Amino acid sequence: MNRELTVVDVRLTPVLVADPPLLNAQGVHQPYTPRLIVEVVTAGGATGLGETYGDTDYLELARPLAEHLVGRSVTDVNALFGLGLDVDEDRVRGALDAGGLRGVRSADKLRLSVLSAFEVACLDAQGRALGLPVHALLGGRVRDSVEYSAYLFYKWGAHPDGVRGEPDDWGAALDPAGIVAQARLLAERYGFTSFKLKGGVFPPEQEVAAVHALAEAFPGQPLRLDPNGAWSVPTSLKVAAELADVLEYLEDPTLGTPAMAEVAAGSGVPLATNMCVTTFGEIREAFLRDAVQVVLSDHHYWGGLRNTRHLAAICAAFGVGVSMHSNTHLGISLAAMTQVAATVPNLHHACDSHYPWQSEDVLTERIEFRDGRVAVSEQPGLGVELDREELARLHRRWAEDDGRLRERDDAAAMRVAEPGWRTPVMPRW
Repeated sequence: MNRELTVVDVRLTPVLVADPPLLNAQGVHQPYTPRLIVEVVTAGGATGLGETYGDTDYLELARPLAEHLVGRSVTDVNALFGLGLDVDEDRVRGALDAGGLRGVRSADKLRLSVLSAFEVACLDAQGRALGLPVHALLGGRVRDSVEYSAYLFYKWGAHPDGVRGEPDDWGAALDPAGIVAQARLLAERYGFTSFKLKGGVFPPEQEVAAVHALAEAFPGQPLRLDPNGAWSVPTSLKVAAELADVLEYLEDPTLGTPAMAEVAAGSGVPLATNMCVTTFGEIREAFLRDAVQVVLSDHHYWGGLRNTRHLAAICAAFGVGVSMHSNTHLGISLAAMTQVAATVPNLHHACDSHYPWQSEDVLTERIEFRDGRVAVSEQPGLGVELDREELARLHRRWAEDDGRLRERDDAAAMRVAEPGWRTPVMPRW
């Protein structure tokens, strides 16, 4: 073993990052969201970076994994997935994932989400040590930039009175005119040419009107709508019929593979998912039933960048499209997404990214979108550098929190403004 590549230290830093009041089917984003930054340090002085969810369950699982990794080579990535990581199955089973928008959490999903940050950090460290970009470790890039889609949200102008949070200049977006104004601002600032609306917030007819308004404002540009399973099969079919001429795809209109298969069979609109296909074990039923036509991969869900490529190859074999899902994330995750997306030949849809909504980051320089695209870095590793002062500041915010913000809970955040709010029972409409 090359001792220069031996792991001598692993640093775990939970942070709280500002988040605007973005609405979804569960409620509203909290003023701060937890993330976990992973640093893997080698004997040769290379430090690789990774990022994942920062909720307590993820942090508790990351700590023993960090201990297991010390003394191993950063090239021995396969061994990560063979390490015995104990998860309290009874406590995890039935709980919702961070944000509640991936369906029911399982022990395996939790493990993979934690492993993803370590895998990325190991690949970043390898790349830095060898002087190679991560995409070269994955087989090399097939494109020199990756297209991203503007992520539109219904949004309050500010967090509720009495809730501390960071101000933003986006303003409110609660009707079709507000959504179009938000889309224009994202297009002006970042050059996006495709648009995705997070739905499941208002009755379907209001969200249909918003999509039609977008189609009128941006004729011929790809549009998507994602209600996170808030609709019944009949409602999904009705919306699909009304938007058939303007949607690139409809994302998770209803919950579960059987219901998605019904909608797919009764509609000509392609269906995308990051809810009913989030593990390899869920692929068979969904593909054999033709329940989805586009899988939105997420390296956090699937266990890292190599599994993302494996998923893309399976999709190609079945003639299923592939793109990328996004949850609230920082620049380390965006850099990782871009590196792996650059290596996937069958990536034919713009990827999602929350990054424009994040006003804070732990990098020395923010990653730029130009004409709606991110250039694929040729620098060693992920091509990004950690801002240690900013990392320390965001960690202090986490350390000083009384615990209420260390678990992402969009329903709890909504109850601050609407005390009677409960997580909606799906389907909602």
